Amino acid sequence: MISEQSWADAQTLWDYHQMHHELRPCSVAIGLGSHDLGVADTAADLYKRGMAPLIVFTGATSPTTRERMPRGEAVHYRERALELGVPNSAVLVEPEARNTGENIRLSRSLLEEAGVHVGSVLLVTKPYEERRAYATARKLWPEVEIVSASTPVPFDDYVESLSNARLVFDMLVGALQRLMIYPQQGFIIRQLVPEGVLASYERLCKAGFTSRLLPDGQRMNR
Repeated sequence: MISEQSWADAQTLWDYHQMHHELRPCSVAIGLGSHDLGVADTAADLYKRGMAPLIVFTGATSPTTRERMPRGEAVHYRERALELGVPNSAVLVEPEARNTGENIRLSRSLLEEAGVHVGSVLLVTKPYEERRAYATARKLWPEVEIVSASTPVPFDDYVESLSNARLVFDMLVGALQRLMIYPQQGFIIRQLVPEGVLASYERLCKAGFTSRLLPDGQRMNR
């Protein structure tokens, strides 16, 4: 059983990980690959609402997506977007990225090669990856404006959709650890972590939600 305190702490991390940006039209939407097809759904919805004239889906496969998305995350995202009515001409695929830093670098290179001028990016991610993706993009692509977006879903509903609360809690904890250690490794810009968020993180660690924590010295920006 997960305690009420742990649920409250996880909600605190969930709220912090989201940037709460006001959506506005951008030069391009970039959907970061993951196990969550909701990223593709949200990117398609934003395209149809006129928030971006072009979508880049980026991502290879990972241990958590290899079976579900054997052709690669970006390819499956593209297929989903086409099913939802996005025209093929409005979608580019970057199929090689295996971490968040590569998502940004390789998407940027793809757009440059395609001759697309980018002044602003609508960065579409899982809800709890908004802040780290934003911090990564601001580090690697500082000259463009970054607007963060994700599926607008309450925390409890997101957990229920995955049917695995412990996994989601572990992911929230792991994402916050990366936000705290990656700036000193040069992967992302620094983000202020409020004391209340840090206290929730520490309680969740003590409660055993640690499967997504990086061991000391691991340096890959995943």
